Amino acid sequence: MKMDEVRSLLKSYGDFDVVVAGGGTAGAVAAIAAARNGVKTLVIEQFGFLGGSQTAALVIPMMPNHVRGEPLVRGINQEIQKRLIGLGYAARDKSGNDGYFNPEALKFVLEEMVLEAGAKALYYTFVEDVIMEKNELKGLVVVNKSGRQAVYSKVVIDSTGDGDVATLAGVPIESGRKEDGRSQLTSLRFMVGNVDFDELREFLRENDEKSTFEPPVIHFAMVPGVDWPLEKYFKEGVEEGILEESDMLYFQAFGVPGMPRVLAFNCPYAFRNVMGDLKGFNVEDLTEAQIQGKKRIKRLFRFLKEKIPGFENSYLALVAPMVGVRESRRIVGESVLTAQDYFNARKFDDAISRNRYPVDVHLPSKGRLPGERQLGPDEYHEIPYRCIVPLKVDNLLVACRALSASFEAQGAVRVQPNMRAIGEAAGVAASLCVKKKIKPRQLDGKELRKVLVQQGAYL
Repeated sequence: MKMDEVRSLLKSYGDFDVVVAGGGTAGAVAAIAAARNGVKTLVIEQFGFLGGSQTAALVIPMMPNHVRGEPLVRGINQEIQKRLIGLGYAARDKSGNDGYFNPEALKFVLEEMVLEAGAKALYYTFVEDVIMEKNELKGLVVVNKSGRQAVYSKVVIDSTGDGDVATLAGVPIESGRKEDGRSQLTSLRFMVGNVDFDELREFLRENDEKSTFEPPVIHFAMVPGVDWPLEKYFKEGVEEGILEESDMLYFQAFGVPGMPRVLAFNCPYAFRNVMGDLKGFNVEDLTEAQIQGKKRIKRLFRFLKEKIPGFENSYLALVAPMVGVRESRRIVGESVLTAQDYFNARKFDDAISRNRYPVDVHLPSKGRLPGERQLGPDEYHEIPYRCIVPLKVDNLLVACRALSASFEAQGAVRVQPNMRAIGEAAGVAASLCVKKKIKPRQLDGKELRKVLVQQGAYL
């Protein structure tokens, strides 16, 4: 909508320096960072809590992003984990990954940190449209129980996960794999309570040498066709009619700090076919993922109770209200991160995060990529600030998995430590732009990097 139309039709919710659309993994951190740097900040969130995929989609734990056990993402990310550990709601494994966390506790910690920083949160609110003057984004049209309202802002940070604001504003968008347009498979995660950990530990000790069982750090999994010990039990489940063959495409379970006898499951996949035809920005596809996912969860839960010792008296504790979307839209920004940047361990003057998490694509393989290799033990690549600055639209930063990257590169950097890092960078960048009265495209990324380092980032 144009500015004059908005002012004549809608009431104003308020004027802000920075508005963050989406209070998820990156968005909550963006709001904290912007407010700490002294600018008037609002974070808009569709749920009644922050955390997004971490809390609403139950995507736990955070995947490791380390060099020789030392985290590559620090700053606000480490502050959050330290708070959770201090409360007994996070844990560190033997490799140094402190990414195990309790999603319910994280809701409290993020909200407290956002409010302590001086930001304002607006829950149960969706972005309906953008307010534009030529190519400049001036604010958002939002909708909630109070109706439609206009929210004005000097800088908007799109942390919707799917680049919703960027799409509405006219930013060039890509989606899916270049060869066939397929997106990574979605998952609907769930939690099971009252698991007999002693019985399960003994079963895994005897049957699965790949498992880890040191509560709350628990991990066991199964992927068919790659010699996972539990595969034979899943095949029995299919033969006995408990499971469908497609239910066993991917199975993974984790412990949850502060939740004794509870396990969280990174499965099942949801799809119309295994080539990734459900899109995270399509409401029909999200509905299909929820409906199909629940059917698969029902079968998996029966399988656990009947075939895996320790689950006999367990119960289904929670199904995630949000579908776990790994990749949907990606913006085209001032720079596009590529798989070759990853494999070449490329560094940038305007880096805002360091990463060595592997290219992790949940789709049938298309063969090796040009230059593909495993990074050495001391190697990592960087993500430049220009990857969150979109083409064509001013006053907008995109801090979420929809950053400017190729399909394969996004598969490496989409993990939560990196999302928190780019959220922090976006919040600091927005505050600098407000204070300097410049557009994000005009901000010197090298200056941003220096400020991030001063505030605790590892760059």
